[in-house]
Amino acid sequence: MHPFTYTRASTPRAAINAARSGGRYLAGGTTLVDLMREGVEHPDTLVDISGLPLDEVRATERGGLRIGALVTMAQAAAHSKVRTLFPVISQALELSASAQLRNMATIGGNIMQRTRCTYFRDVTAACNKRRPGSGCAARDGYNRSHAILGTSDSCVATHPSDAAVALAALEAQVRLLGPEGERAVSFADFLLRPGSTPHREQDLRHGELITAVDVPALPRPLSSGYLKVRDRQSYEFALTSVAVALHLRGGIIREAKVAAGGVGTVPWKLPAVEQALIGQRPSDRLWERAAASAPEGAQPLPHNRFKVDLLRRTVERQLRIVGGIR
Repeated sequence: MHPFTYTRASTPRAAINAARSGGRYLAGGTTLVDLMREGVEHPDTLVDISGLPLDEVRATERGGLRIGALVTMAQAAAHSKVRTLFPVISQALELSASAQLRNMATIGGNIMQRTRCTYFRDVTAACNKRRPGSGCAARDGYNRSHAILGTSDSCVATHPSDAAVALAALEAQVRLLGPEGERAVSFADFLLRPGSTPHREQDLRHGELITAVDVPALPRPLSSGYLKVRDRQSYEFALTSVAVALHLRGGIIREAKVAAGGVGTVPWKLPAVEQALIGQRPSDRLWERAAASAPEGAQPLPHNRFKVDLLRRTVERQLRIVGGIR
């Protein structure tokens, strides 16, 4: 293992100061420690932030949520406000990993986790995320689990987080604290598509620390849920997944939030599906018609062409479940 320095921060500002020279933040460590063992990550300094006061979940004005970056996945999933206001988040978290991992992993770490692409984790393989300019072994290799949306010539790896799909659907914001102060970034802008710089995965400035995730208030009543399709029933990453939130009033869909996972290089918002739903009455025909646009722009690879139809069918199925007409 590459030698490194370890320091424990007592305040957010102390953490930022300690990370100024290129240190990495460590909370649950369920991703970073594994990558260090595998020789993928080589931080010179680890800044332990696990003791910082960023572990609160609270309701915000008009029914939104603020989830602290150090709230564990298990705590967030079980929290009464999360389960009541946004069950789609609880469901995504509970389908993410084993109970042991959920007890350790944090919300901030979950959205920061790196891809599970086998070529990324194999230090002998070409990977532009790990070594910019080296190539992408997945494009000509075995790519069944890889992305069909948001890909580039440089990278076709999927983002692995289930919770991030729910947060992207709900149009959450990531709150950041850095040397220059605080700022908030929409989920749509925080996680970056690979383009020609796949090693840049988040819109983070030097030394910035995630402090919380804000979920905005949405009109009520709101029905929401998360559906994950995978090769086995548990402890597996998604082939595709769908987060849906619908607001119905007077029998009409007034608000629709839909995003997919397992198919994009980032959690993939589906605005065409949303627009097809708004102003319509729930029906079998509506779910089918709206879901048909889900794979628009897909660029499948030789081994993952099945994801195009799987995405469409998964979206349709989850619209039926959340919309109450099956």
